[in-house]
Amino acid sequence: MTMSNTGGRRKPPTIHDVAREAGVSRGTVSRVLNGGHYVSPSAAEAVNAAIRRTGYVVNRHARSLITGRSDSVGFLLTEPQERFFEDPNFNVLLRGCTQALAAHDIPLLLMIAGTQAERRRIVRYIAAGHVDGVLLVSSHSGDPVAEELRAAGVPLVACGKPIGLGSKVSYVAADDRDGARDMVRHLLGLGRRRVGVVTGPLDTPGGVERLAGYKEVLTGAGIGIDERLIVSGDYSRASGEAGAERLLAGAPDMDAVFVASDLMAQGVLTALHRAGRRVPQDVAVGGFDDSQAAVSTSPGLTTIRQPWDRISSEMVRVLLAQVGGEDPATVILPTELVRRESA
Repeated sequence: MTMSNTGGRRKPPTIHDVAREAGVSRGTVSRVLNGGHYVSPSAAEAVNAAIRRTGYVVNRHARSLITGRSDSVGFLLTEPQERFFEDPNFNVLLRGCTQALAAHDIPLLLMIAGTQAERRRIVRYIAAGHVDGVLLVSSHSGDPVAEELRAAGVPLVACGKPIGLGSKVSYVAADDRDGARDMVRHLLGLGRRRVGVVTGPLDTPGGVERLAGYKEVLTGAGIGIDERLIVSGDYSRASGEAGAERLLAGAPDMDAVFVASDLMAQGVLTALHRAGRRVPQDVAVGGFDDSQAAVSTSPGLTTIRQPWDRISSEMVRVLLAQVGGEDPATVILPTELVRRESA
């Protein structure tokens, strides 16, 4: 580092300092910083060693003027703010994406848009080039955000398949339908025959696919579908509690319930306890996610594990590939049945 003439305060190292330390031209250093094209391995090694020795930090603003990129990525949650703090899955996904991007020295910007006005404002911000791409979480059908970002040419990867967009948008998802099938088969394997379900929102891919898996297994087992055993929720604990109350009122002989999220399952357990139903003796309960909510219940919740670490790392990988010019891609990851005391 070089010393200033006033107060002895050190100036931050510059690209010129790195070039001098490495014994190469400033242009070579610039090419290394912008991807290493047309730089020999030995020169690149010398530059990277000089960066470590000098403590040089890239001026992202200056580099963005040259590359046309912001060197940042947005994490866009299209849900009300309170859902971000209530649902543990969002925090796990955010942490995983942050860690995956940190390996590429790329910061992640959290953006929450729970209203139409917030979504319009954030879409304008993103389309203006303030981030290089977007990791989109919780996309409801009828929500125009994914389509508007795609039309604006913004690299985009959704968590879960955006309803109605098909292969037009990259997405990474757990196999919701197969996970639901595994859970309902497990409940039937316990000898239960009156299996209820509290679905997720039916304008989201997870809500639709998990309900489809439930119906497939019951139909295949020759049990048939009883609409009194199907109620919808919104992935919140309160909706799980309300859903269980509706199930008990409409089908009091229910002996098992598949709940489309662990957080809703917490509410279901509360309602069953209040009604005097023992779990699992009277009603077996199965959830979905294997989130922190699953291990904080009493009894412990049998559930379907989503591979959150892989989902977040794949979302980042697919997005960065798209930023680099590759076509949209789809990744479907397997789920796993986790058995605890509730079923």
